[in-house]
Amino acid sequence: MCLGAALGFMTTVGGLGLLFLTTPNVEALVRTDPPTTALVLQAEALGQRLTWIPVPYESISTDLKLAVVVAEDFRFFLHNGFDRYEIRAAVRDAAGGRRLRGASTITQQLARNLWLSHDRTVTRKLKEAMLAWKLERRLPKRRILELYLNTAVFGPETVGVEAAAQRYFSVPASEITKNQAAQLAAGLPAPSHWYPGSASPRAARHFQRILDRMDHAMELRRLL
Repeated sequence: MCLGAALGFMTTVGGLGLLFLTTPNVEALVRTDPPTTALVLQAEALGQRLTWIPVPYESISTDLKLAVVVAEDFRFFLHNGFDRYEIRAAVRDAAGGRRLRGASTITQQLARNLWLSHDRTVTRKLKEAMLAWKLERRLPKRRILELYLNTAVFGPETVGVEAAAQRYFSVPASEITKNQAAQLAAGLPAPSHWYPGSASPRAARHFQRILDRMDHAMELRRLL
């Protein structure tokens, strides 16, 4: 390796190391809930008033947990934060000129919701990957899912499953039914205009796909 290449490699490794050290510590999330999130702070800076009501894992219906997992990350309990099958599929879609599919796992989405912006930059993606690794290394899967369910956006000015359940169905998250759960999960890819009651044909088709997946996910249900 030539001197220039060696120096370039050392600079890259050093930069990644520094970036890793400056990402947030996830240790506190083992036992305590976050006092706020990047998403909430960004909304408040714009003068928006969000409804956010965090609840414990046991206060969320199993149907709602299942709907979100089959919709967003079917292999959630099998991977270590990164789904190589979805990544490969996304690469194939890009190479074939097809519409890009989401390859982010629930863990990666949680990292973004808690600490990062939604900017499509290399630095943000690197931070997201590092934080996802930290989360998976320190937190059990159910805790990661609990935090995600409490920080995901489920429609305009609506953060978390409890706020969404109360807003759209006038019940707590613990009483959400299978049909209601699929409606909420269907809005996750585009919550600004996909949510229960919205007139979106694409959201309606996604809702039906989620219901079908839930019917064939008995093994996954037992893990929740």
